[in-house]
Amino acid sequence: MSTFPAQSQKATVVSPNGKINIDLLNRQNQERGNWYLQVNYTDSCSTTEVLGGIDLGLSRNDQDFFNELKLLKAGKPLRINEQYTAIHGKRSQCSNSANQIVVNFENAGKARMNLIIRAYNDGVAFRYEFPEKEGSFTITDEHTAYLVPDSTLRWLQKFDLSNEGLYKETNKAQDKGDWCYPALFKANGNNCWYLVHEAAIDRSYCATKLSNYAENAAYKVTLPYEHEGEGKALPHITLPWKSPWRVVIMGQLSDIVESTLVDDVSKPSVLTKSDWIQPGAASWNYWSDNHGTRDFQTVCRFTDLAAAMNWPYTLFDWEWDAMTNGGDVEDAAKYALSKGVKPLIWYNSGMFKWITATPVDRMLTHANRMKEFAWLKSVGFAGVKIDFFLSEKQYMIDYYLDILDDAAQNEMMVYFHGCLVPRGWARTYPHLMTYEGVRGAEWYNNNPELTTTAPVHNTILPFTRNVVGSMDYTPVTFTNSQHPHLTSYGHELALSVLFESGMQHFADRPEGYDALPDAPKNFLRQVPNTWDDTQLLDGYPGKDVIMARRKGTDWYLGGINAEVHGEKVKTLNFSFLPEGIKYKLTLITDGAHDKAFSTQYLLVDTTSEIEVKMLRRGGFAASLKQMN
Repeated sequence: MSTFPAQSQKATVVSPNGKINIDLLNRQNQERGNWYLQVNYTDSCSTTEVLGGIDLGLSRNDQDFFNELKLLKAGKPLRINEQYTAIHGKRSQCSNSANQIVVNFENAGKARMNLIIRAYNDGVAFRYEFPEKEGSFTITDEHTAYLVPDSTLRWLQKFDLSNEGLYKETNKAQDKGDWCYPALFKANGNNCWYLVHEAAIDRSYCATKLSNYAENAAYKVTLPYEHEGEGKALPHITLPWKSPWRVVIMGQLSDIVESTLVDDVSKPSVLTKSDWIQPGAASWNYWSDNHGTRDFQTVCRFTDLAAAMNWPYTLFDWEWDAMTNGGDVEDAAKYALSKGVKPLIWYNSGMFKWITATPVDRMLTHANRMKEFAWLKSVGFAGVKIDFFLSEKQYMIDYYLDILDDAAQNEMMVYFHGCLVPRGWARTYPHLMTYEGVRGAEWYNNNPELTTTAPVHNTILPFTRNVVGSMDYTPVTFTNSQHPHLTSYGHELALSVLFESGMQHFADRPEGYDALPDAPKNFLRQVPNTWDDTQLLDGYPGKDVIMARRKGTDWYLGGINAEVHGEKVKTLNFSFLPEGIKYKLTLITDGAHDKAFSTQYLLVDTTSEIEVKMLRRGGFAASLKQMN
């Protein structure tokens, strides 16, 4: 762990609520040298130094902006105050509100670099800027590094290009390696948490990861490696240029879960018309039948399921181009539309010759995409699922954004699979409905591991992956796939609320939903997948989580238990409800065993408290409807 003597700050920015303080400091305590950010968090009791520091700097192929940087000027604080509406996500009305300073540096060669620093009520964001008007260069390294004290608790996921690993909890920086975003930390000795991520990636840069090879406790922003996909590993930039935002969401656990900071710092929507973007739930046949879409009759069964459950969509997954047994893909689309269900359809990205699932090349070029989108519109498809990206280099960022640009021209919604985790694109391209980038229920098909790890894994995701954007876990299964689940039926039902996704693919087979009692079946017919508000009521990663989400005047609750030994009793407090209004509560909890439900109907208000029992690996779901 790097430690440095106390330095006098050269610039400071404080969040609007005064809780977060960011100081710009110099290692040598001079006007020239190495620079870092010190972040302090103040709660009701005390002020805490959250990070050991955030190292700063970039290297270009022509020169460094890391050593021997001279501070020229620190600007006066500027208030950022922007309101925007989100079509899908954890909150419909969002606020990009922060205090900002811009610091001007000069390197030994008299070249300029600016640092833009923002302090938010729920975190920190900063980015680099090269202000010159001309020049093209390669970024050879980024020196941003988060210095994390050894005593800090951390939840980290080993990096892989599909972002489908498991988070591991540790209190030591003993493991060296590459780590996925987002990374969750809890400062020692207080209730301050922070989640490290990045946002607003565009064509001018690549996505990055964290690594701590050089120093265990220094989690460095790391550019892609040469072997990670085709194309050049290092990003090429043209001046003037701004980097993506480096984001640290910070505060209590509720601040982390409820934050929209990744979207807040991202670019506003590029769309002038968005009424064609319609979030919703979809039936999905792949989980229960990997080859289901090549069978017309299976596709019709899942279309009928969507119609019966009042879900607006059904997904035709891979092998739709080989569909037989009564009809082809156009026949299946006509059948879906006749039932009031809109079809979605899968494509291979075509970026890797060794992935041969067809169709391979229909999304690969602009001409091919425009031709395919025109056909899809003509036969009634509403959106596309595109799979197998498996690289985070700059050329792949270009490909993602090419798809989104062409899809927008054709009013086609998009879902990325086998991909990076969200970086704020849902604000810029709101027709991007969801991403995979998670170890989801599909892994019950891959090996037996998720059978035992899912209960804990499911209680970590609301504090990590799902914080930063929509997550297509494909939840809520009651029957088994190739490998069984040990989570209770109550646990599975709760995932419909806990896991946010702009396009929610419910994964079970029709028989699984048909066999449900009336209360959980009706719950799944009604539960929204876009929200006006989100609140964390209780929880701790790896142990349990209870969340409340609002749609209009109605509230929905979901709670799950990760513990494998014994039952757990939680007290539901309804203080989040408005005063003076009664609500009808439908509470669906674990029953006598893990495949049974128990349902209660009660009137509650903001003063009510109710005890809820969860079985081991159990859970519950609830709806609150305002009384007239």
